[in-house]
Amino acid sequence: MNTDEHIRKWRLILGQESQERFGQMSDEAGLSQEQDLMDQALAAIYNRTESGGFGTGGRGAGNGPSNPQITRWLGDVRSLFDKDLVTVIQGDAMNRCGLKQLIFEPELLENLEPDVNLAATILLLKDQIPNRSKESVRAFIQKIVEEINKLLEQDIKRVVTASINKRRHSPIPSAAALDFKTTISRNLKHYNTELKTIVPEHFYFFDRTSTTAANKWTVILDIDQSGSMGESVIYSSIISCILASMTSLKTRIVAFDTKVIDLTEKSDDPVDLLFGFQLGGGTNIELSVTYCQQFIENPAKTLFFLISDLEEGGNRAGLLRKLEDMKSSGVTVICLLALADGGRPYYDAQMAQKIAGMGIPCFACNPQMLPVLLERALRGQDLQQFQKEFDKRKK
Repeated sequence: MNTDEHIRKWRLILGQESQERFGQMSDEAGLSQEQDLMDQALAAIYNRTESGGFGTGGRGAGNGPSNPQITRWLGDVRSLFDKDLVTVIQGDAMNRCGLKQLIFEPELLENLEPDVNLAATILLLKDQIPNRSKESVRAFIQKIVEEINKLLEQDIKRVVTASINKRRHSPIPSAAALDFKTTISRNLKHYNTELKTIVPEHFYFFDRTSTTAANKWTVILDIDQSGSMGESVIYSSIISCILASMTSLKTRIVAFDTKVIDLTEKSDDPVDLLFGFQLGGGTNIELSVTYCQQFIENPAKTLFFLISDLEEGGNRAGLLRKLEDMKSSGVTVICLLALADGGRPYYDAQMAQKIAGMGIPCFACNPQMLPVLLERALRGQDLQQFQKEFDKRKK
């Protein structure tokens, strides 16, 4: 990058006020046409004046006439900047220019780049959504769901199917349990050219006892819906629906703040599930853990995920006892710590340390790690050792 390019870059960063000084440094360092459009788009939120970057008075974003200008601005931002920068600029616009009151205008939502943090903000304010915007809000949330689903669904289903060993075979013959694929593939070498067919030397049968209701794995997701949990709630909801769609698992989805809500019946649609959460309020983790204990039928085949920032507003000692009792009974207990601000962990470190001290792993990991974690847990592997490996990789 030459000197003129450096000057143009810093001119964009520092804004119109720096134009005169940088102009004195070089006659060739003026902004290009595209950079000038970038400068105008950034100035709309970062160089606010009394007249307002979007043509409104004061600090507020206003109503009515300003909406078309904001819509055009969103379109400019999406065409001028990389996707990662678009989400940052959108977030700043929300906070600096009072766009929260306009975010529910249908024409605005259609121009917004899908973003998890923005979706969390919308869910936080969902009770304020006017009727005219509800369909647009749902469509915007659906975009987020589809993106995350593409990222996680295939891997989660693959590791669950492989880990619970649905293809375990039984020595007991049963026509209804015949594994045709394995039987054919392993007997291809016994193809009879005269009969023009395979003459199997050995038949393979599924072990039906491993797929009965009593032997299914139960996965319980206990999800904190306090105000700091927006991003984690979105990922958790989508993951919950993926797991609930698998008939080889029994999945329970529970949300809590100071009260407990069972959302399992909403697991058919991740958007419906997301709108079932009531983000905000306090936290009583012990109450939710107590509620979830009723769903443990076979402890050795139960995964319990506590998804929380661990900011316990209830009985902290009682919570620790409940988790320890659950683990002692044979349940695989895993704590997934809250994510905030684009994936950075946010949680009560002291509480996490106490829970980890009981042999319950606490992971501050991005959602892409969940398939690996699920596979380790379902295969009965040492999760504490996995956590050590994970923590070492992070460093």
